[in-house]
Amino acid sequence: MSIVVLSAFATLYAVAAALRGVPPWTDLLYAGASALCFAFYAIDKSAARAGRERVSESMLLSLGVVGGWPGAIVAQQLLRHKTAKRTFRIRFWLSVVANVAIFFWWTLLSR
Repeated sequence: MSIVVLSAFATLYAVAAALRGVPPWTDLLYAGASALCFAFYAIDKSAARAGRERVSESMLLSLGVVGGWPGAIVAQQLLRHKTAKRTFRIRFWLSVVANVAIFFWWTLLSR
């Protein structure tokens, strides 16, 4: 399902860019937030294995909702992290829906 969501968003992004134009900072926001989110997932995975203090779920979800969710999806799949806890997964996917809805509204409906 994750690859489908990433592909669908890439398509939505391309359509928005073609029809309405997407400011260049939007590319940087998604790329930067995704890289940062991936890094935080990796840090949290390492901390979980070593028994150290963890990154809070609210931090991971916040990074995702501001545009880092593509990086979170990649991290979840590659690192096999945050994929089992049902309550987190539900909140994560709700944050993805929120981000995509905001992106859709901002790029295609609001201007």
